[in-house]
Order: sequence, then structure tokens, then C-alpha cells
Amino acid sequence: MSLLSKDIDSAFEGAGSKAGLEIWCIENLRLVRVPKSSHGKFYAGNAYVVLNTILRKNGPPQHDVHYWLGNDTKEVDLAMASDKALELDASLGSCTVQYKELQGLETEKFLSYFKPCIIPLEGAYSSQEAHLNGDTYKVSLLTCKGDHVVHIKEVPFSRSSLNHDNVFILDTASKVFLFSGCNSTIQERAKGLEVVQYIKENKHGGKCEVATVEDGKFVGDSDVGEFWSLFGGFAPIPRDSPSSFQKQSDTPSVKLSWITIQGKLCQTGTDSLHKKMLETDKCYLLDCGAEVFVWMGRHSSISERKISISAAEGFLRDQNRSTGTHLTFLTEGLESSIFRSYFDDWPQKVEPKLYEEGRGKVAAIFKQQGYDVKELPEEDCEPFINCRGTLKVWRVNGDELSLLPVPEQTKLFSGDCYIVQFTYAGNDRDENLFFAWLGCSSVMEDRKATISHMNAIADSTKGDPVLAQVVGDNEPVQFFSIIQKLIIFKGGMSKGYKKFIAENGLTDETYGGNKTALFRVQGTSPHNMQAIQLDPLLQVSSSLNSSYGYILQTETFIFTWIGNLSSTQDHDILDRMLELIDPTWQPTSVREGSEPDIFWNALGGKAEYPREKEMKGYTEDPHLFVVNVSEDEFKVKEIYNFSQDDLTTEDVLVLDCHREIYVWIGCHSNIISKQQALTLGLIGGFPSKLERTPWQFKGSGNLENGPNMYMLVYLEGEKCQKFRRSRENYG
Repeated sequence: MSLLSKDIDSAFEGAGSKAGLEIWCIENLRLVRVPKSSHGKFYAGNAYVVLNTILRKNGPPQHDVHYWLGNDTKEVDLAMASDKALELDASLGSCTVQYKELQGLETEKFLSYFKPCIIPLEGAYSSQEAHLNGDTYKVSLLTCKGDHVVHIKEVPFSRSSLNHDNVFILDTASKVFLFSGCNSTIQERAKGLEVVQYIKENKHGGKCEVATVEDGKFVGDSDVGEFWSLFGGFAPIPRDSPSSFQKQSDTPSVKLSWITIQGKLCQTGTDSLHKKMLETDKCYLLDCGAEVFVWMGRHSSISERKISISAAEGFLRDQNRSTGTHLTFLTEGLESSIFRSYFDDWPQKVEPKLYEEGRGKVAAIFKQQGYDVKELPEEDCEPFINCRGTLKVWRVNGDELSLLPVPEQTKLFSGDCYIVQFTYAGNDRDENLFFAWLGCSSVMEDRKATISHMNAIADSTKGDPVLAQVVGDNEPVQFFSIIQKLIIFKGGMSKGYKKFIAENGLTDETYGGNKTALFRVQGTSPHNMQAIQLDPLLQVSSSLNSSYGYILQTETFIFTWIGNLSSTQDHDILDRMLELIDPTWQPTSVREGSEPDIFWNALGGKAEYPREKEMKGYTEDPHLFVVNVSEDEFKVKEIYNFSQDDLTTEDVLVLDCHREIYVWIGCHSNIISKQQALTLGLIGGFPSKLERTPWQFKGSGNLENGPNMYMLVYLEGEKCQKFRRSRENYG
């Protein structure tokens, strides 16, 4: 879909070129840009278009478009707002996600832009300077709901509006009261106080008093007495008073419908959905009950998209859906993790982004023209903790633990599991970090035993140790920085591994003697280097890569192979790792392109292998989720635009960095052990992982379903520099 530049409203000129919020208001049937000084002030008589742009470290910018509709907006402005949102999407290359926002029923993502809240104003916006009309101040009663973003709703100024579950704000001309229901949470009260301060500064110019009133506190001081006198005197609040916010019902069955060019819906699937049902030249409606998605194929026309938007809004009216039903518009290729989670077989492989492909093509063109194109140096990933500590490593053999001698601590087998305890100096005490390293070929019995043993050792350790799980071949940089000089051999020594090999009639590939072995050597410095033995089934020349150095061991000779794209530092690391594996070896060094026949014969013959510089893949920004745990299941909710203030003491939070997962446990949460928290991370059931690990969590969970990624568990107050650096706005 594309629009000519003449069809794009001039008010959108330059939109999306800078990070942050841009807001437009529809005033007298034309689009007017709202100055930054007025951001967060929404008038009930207007419709707005809001663009949020995030410039990521790599990849294209992320654009989210919201069109906000006030309760008193004219019909013509309502229609114009959705058209302008679609127009803005087209001007940005059809690469935005669009949301429909209704006053008082906004999405949490929208509310997260305007901390601590938005309180719509009566009347209509004017681009000219204006002042509030009237000489009397309108007294209003507001209810606050939400732990991380606050939903503000005005309720009738009456005692019957109060209840024990929510936080209320009574805004008068001279004083602002905060009333906290006895069943409200600490975080809700804290957010309510932030809203009170916001009202004081923005509506009273900082010139008013603030008072707090506790539910159940009878007339005893002047503030409490004044509060109840405004309601005609004190009277008990009924215990069965309903909350202003009704809980969502259980999610109904999911239905997918094709939207025809006539705007009719033709159901194409229900519950069991597949990505192949979505055709690129069509638009579809996905009905998920409390949320409705419109998916627009990349080859659909702008007229088809407009018809789809109208059809979706008509569908909600005809179905008598709640006004709180959220409507989201997605373009093919920009599907949210929530949307993808409703499909059984959404591809797990992330396709290369056009931004990254384009960068590579441009570089290739310049090189062909004879220009010397140099890559930007990769950012140094400095350790997040002090790596000058002491190390203990145990090999797990079922119920037995064997403490490895110091020379053997850095030599691991892929068929075994290990417990690594790293003790380092903190600010005022020694800190402990435990890793459960699960070899990629280890058996499930050993993996379960490793987790159990690690918890037992951690429980007997002073302080609050941090627990982590690492699966072989998915080690994080921090693990390598701690081990420093790591060698990973194939095979295993545990009884469980040996039994598995024997029962399945497999060849024992455990490294030893004069067996042929191929090691890939990698690293960044003499204090961060690894030699990893490759799978014997893959010991062919296609296992090579020009970016690395390799060690080839056979019964009669030793070769070191140096790729053409490797650096001088890589060569130094190769020599050091060779001496660590066996200091008696006398290798023959060969450079890529000058290999003797005996070298290729040992690898099963010459074949093609990657000769391009290995580039880091596209990395998405981290996501934060709050986890609510009950006896047999749990629910998750994403927190948008998060900051340190979102680390609430009553919650369990999961920070998803895609290759790494952090579980943060509030000191007042209902998670009673780190084992339980580790299980939460293992099942990977939060939204951004649903498309990759679509397992359901019941009871104590299932270790077999654990994702192959790095995971750390932190108690509130423990040091976690990586967690803190995940967002620049983390305090």
C-alpha cells in the first residue's frame, strides 16, 4: 500500500524522524500539531492522533500510532481520526501498529506515555491561547486503578461512589484529598499520591493543600472531618459495594474472519489457527473477546484497509461489545507477540529485517566500486559484576556431587551437568552467583538433580545468592567472563548419560585418547576465550567459518586452521587454547586457502563453508512483564515504557531480553522460593515467548519445557547491573 506525497497531510511532514511523542488534534476539520507543552492534555470534545517513535540501537524505528476519541467528539471527527491514522501509517511506509483509544478506556501502552496519568478536560481544544471559563471551581471525585499505569475515571460526587477496593481523589478548589480503600494495594496508593501531586501542580498551580484519608478512619482530625463533611457527614461504606472497574471474564474462543472488499466478514477459522490462513493481499479480523485485531496484508490497498477499519468498528457495534474492547490494526510483518500467540504454528525463525539487509547490500555495492568499506567496531560488552572472584565447580552424577579440582574447573562435557558457584566482593559483603550449567546433550534426570542440588547449596549460603540456569551452546557473555578459559568437550561422564547411550544403541562420543576431534576457538581476550568441540557428525569442512580459528586433532597429527577473516587477537587466543587443551601438542599451522590434502581428508573432503564475516543478529528491545501467580496457573501482563518505579515490592517481574531472562522477586510477593521463581522462567509462558515456547503452566511446571536461554533469579535488593541497564530510564 502506498500514497502519493500530495495525498499526505502537510501536518505530518517530518513525522517519525525523531524519537518520542508527536500529537495532532483535529480542530475545525483540519489537523493541527499540538505543542509539547500541551502533551497529556486531552479535551473530551476532540479527536487526536498520537505517534510514538522509538529509535532502536539496530534495526528500523518502531512506530506506534494511536487515535484517541473524546466522549464528546463529533461523528465527523471520529471518522477523520481513523483516516488520518491510516494516512500517517502510509507516510511512514506502512510500518506502524495502530490502536483505537476511547476516553476512559485507553490501553496501558497509551497511558504509559503520560506519567502519572491523563485527566481529560471538558470542552474543545483550541490552537490559540485559551483560559478556563467560569469563576467557580468544579469539585470532582476521581477513582484511580492500576499498579503500573493509572486509569482515571470521574464518578458521581456521592458517598455511594466510594468503595473499599479502590483509591479515590476528591479535588476541591482549596484542597485535594486522597482516600485509600482498605483493600487497595500499597502500589495503588502510591500511584494515587502521584496523581494528587499532578493535580496540584497542573490544575492548582501548586497552590493547594493535600490531605490523605484512610478507609475506616473515623472523624478524628480536621482533614478527615472536612473530607466527610463534603459528603454530608460520615457514614459506613457498604462491604458489597461494587468496584468501578469490572473484572474481565474468561477469554472466549478465538475467531478469524476474512474482510471482503464489501466490508463483510467471512469466518475462516476458530481456536486452531495457522499463519498460512493469512493471505498477503487480504485483510482479516481476529476476534479475541476483550481485544480485536485487524490484520492487513502488505499487498492490500488503502481502500481495502479503510473498509476493514469500518468493518471492524461496525462488527463491535453489531455485537454489542463492551466499549472497553480494544481495537488494534497490524500490518503484515509487524505482528505483536500477543497476536502471534493465537496461531499454532507461527514461524519461530525471525526473518532478516529489511534495514539489516539494506545495510549489507549498500556495503557490497561500495566494495564492488573499489571503496574501502570498514565496519564499525562492535561495542565492548563489559562485565556486569566483578569477575575477580573465586570459583567452585561441581559435576552432577545423579544424587552425587563431585567438586572438581582447580585445573579441571574449566573443562566441561556436553553430556554432563555442573553447578558453578562464583563468589566475588560486593560493596559491603561477599556476593554469590550460582549457575546450573546444563550440557546440551545431558539427560533430564541430571538436569533436574542439578537444579535441586543448586538450590540446596544456595540455601546453605549466607546472604541472598543469585541463581541462574544456562544451557550449553547458549551461554551468555557474563558466564564466559566468569569462567574466562573454557573448554567444552563432547560426551559425558555421568551414569545417567552412559545409561542413555547404552539403552539407545548410540556411539559413546566422549572425548579422550586419540579420537578425531574438531574444536572451534572463539573469544575476545585472554580472559574470555573458549574452545568448543563440534559434533562428530558435523566434522566436515562445512563446519569451518572464515571468522574463526580451529584446532583439528587426529590420531597422527594436530592442525591449527586460521580463517581469513580472523584477527591477530584470534590467532593469539588460538595458541593459548591449544596449550590449555594439551601443552604437549606440536601443531601444524595452516591458513585458509593453503590447506594440504591430508587436512581435507580428515574432514571428509573439501566442501563449501561460510566465508562472510559473522554479524550479530537483529536484537529486539527488552520487555518487562508482571506475573500474578495462583495455585494452579498464572497470568502475565506487559508493562510498557518501564522504569525503576515499576519494580513493586508486591510483584514478581520477568525482564525478557530475548536471549536472557531475569526473574525479579518483590520482597512482599507470594513467591516463597527461588526454585518457584526459576520454574516461572523455565516455562517461558509470558507473551513475548509464546510464539517460541507455547507451553501451558500448571502446578509446579515441567522442566522439560524450559527454553534454551540464560535465566537469572533476583530477590528485591540484590545487585543486578544488567537488569538496571536494560532501559536508560532505569534510575
